[in-house]
Amino acid sequence: MAKKETVATATPKWEIKDRHYYLINASPLTYTIPSRHSKYTSLLWFDPETNKQRELRYATNQSSPFVDEQKGEATLGHIMFKNGHLFVPKQQQALQKLLSLYHPSLNKRYMEHDAEVEAIDEVDSIEIELEALNAAMSMDIDMAEAIVRVETGSSVSSMSSKEIKRDLLLFAKRNPSLFLDLANDENVQLRNFAIKAKEANIINLSQDQRVFSWASNDKKLMTVPFDENPYSAFAAFLQTDEGVEVYKSIEKKFA
Repeated sequence: MAKKETVATATPKWEIKDRHYYLINASPLTYTIPSRHSKYTSLLWFDPETNKQRELRYATNQSSPFVDEQKGEATLGHIMFKNGHLFVPKQQQALQKLLSLYHPSLNKRYMEHDAEVEAIDEVDSIEIELEALNAAMSMDIDMAEAIVRVETGSSVSSMSSKEIKRDLLLFAKRNPSLFLDLANDENVQLRNFAIKAKEANIINLSQDQRVFSWASNDKKLMTVPFDENPYSAFAAFLQTDEGVEVYKSIEKKFA
């Protein structure tokens, strides 16, 4: 009888430790993923050193997840997540390697908890939050009002400067990425300028949200392009040669 050939496994750098796995965007009471290859479920890993597909199988009495490295009778085990979580102690190396290195559901149905990656993500989040809060602290009241208006709507017109500053800081803390995007969007302040002009009855917007005109004489200023936000369209208009003159006229009426 020919001696069974043992295939060396190309195993990435490996650390002996307890490991945690979590289902992605799900936490059912119990959830089982495939633990062996079958005609219904493929559990294979392509070995780049041998250019061959290698069959995987979780056996509780074996030290390797590869069928070609397992010896004797295999005691098959189930891989079950409970409440979206699976803890595998460091003593269960075969199961850990199957889940962390070779299982086709890795980063599709489940992912491994990585404290280092999580720490990097947390640092990035903290840095973005600090950047947003610093920008909010140094922001002038006109820009602050423009950004808060995005969150609260027309009610910002009745808020005091302290209330605006408070809501600005809360917004920066709650959603720092969106806050920074708005802070760097030059149209935000122009949109706010247009809304204030409408509220001050300097300009009118028709009921169908399609035409801006002067409130004093109903002279048409611009037509809003189809399917565009009227104040975004007016903000873009204010940056044209004709719009700059309109901007100056509105600004004088505010004075």
